[in-house]
Amino acid sequence: MLRFPGGHPPNPPHVRDLRLLPKAHLHLHFTGSMRPATLLELAAKYGVHLPEALTGGEPPQLRATDERGWFRFQRLYDIARSCLREPEDIQRLVREAAEEDVRDGSGWLEIQVDPTSYAPRLGGLIPALEIILDAVESASRETGLGMRVVVAANRMKHPLDARTLARLAVRYADRGVVGFGLSNDERRGMARDFDRAFAIAREGGLLAAPHGGELTGPASVRHCLDELRAARIGHGVRAAEDPRLLRRLAEKGVTCEVCPASNVALGVYEKPEHVPLRTLYEAGVPMALGADDPLLFGSRLAAQYEIARVHHGFTDEELAELARQSVRGSAAPEDVKAKLLAGVDDWLAG
Repeated sequence: MLRFPGGHPPNPPHVRDLRLLPKAHLHLHFTGSMRPATLLELAAKYGVHLPEALTGGEPPQLRATDERGWFRFQRLYDIARSCLREPEDIQRLVREAAEEDVRDGSGWLEIQVDPTSYAPRLGGLIPALEIILDAVESASRETGLGMRVVVAANRMKHPLDARTLARLAVRYADRGVVGFGLSNDERRGMARDFDRAFAIAREGGLLAAPHGGELTGPASVRHCLDELRAARIGHGVRAAEDPRLLRRLAEKGVTCEVCPASNVALGVYEKPEHVPLRTLYEAGVPMALGADDPLLFGSRLAAQYEIARVHHGFTDEELAELARQSVRGSAAPEDVKAKLLAGVDDWLAG
């Protein structure tokens, strides 16, 4: 796994600093955004025993291409989530996630969360979402980072639960919810089973951004397009196996939220250079590089751009274009997009 001292890519003086490249971050999961030190402190606070995989100072060795590996990944995630019990824990997590993003050059963050996972400890589904949205609003104000929320349903649960969540997400569209997603093991729960939930979300003005094309092949991406009418695809890298699908994504301008470090950590690809960044880029498929779950994968946003630079030979001009694609694929207001795009030009000119 590619790791950098202090969690940041190297910055030799003769190359442009990728942390200064303005960009949007469109694929970051809520608990997975936590700092490792924060997890240790919260676990001690609540007396939660953490497995060695979460305390060793190195990202856990994960391989989720089989069900046992995915179960282990989910178990570690669930243990970390169990340490978020009070509103101040939520506020801390969101503020620190915003601080990390600002440090890595992000000017816009859409953080993804399934509030049902936090509801039991935060007083119910509606209070949980309101606590999360309040935390996002506060962190945005304190850090200057544009922040919004993508509410994600869990494809391991009943589709009726997803409809309830979609209605709730639409209800809070004026409080910071901009999208509706579908996460967890895409080998379970067919996309078509969630079509009504996504219709509710789209009709309510939310962007459709389900996961697809990570653990399973191109068909998963097609299902997201055909049955959920996705405007963005969480991951989507397996579309590289189908040239016709690549053309379709490019023609429709559907942004793939590609997470290179995550893909390698979970065994989707063996090495960073195997992630098909070049294939997607040269096919004209818009991409937004994302960190996915830094807590478990050991690298944040700027490191994903460093993977493109070091392992795929992306030039600064191409890296700037990746940043532009992330901004264009976001739900940011037009004035925010314009400011970030102008910043990309300045970075390149400088």
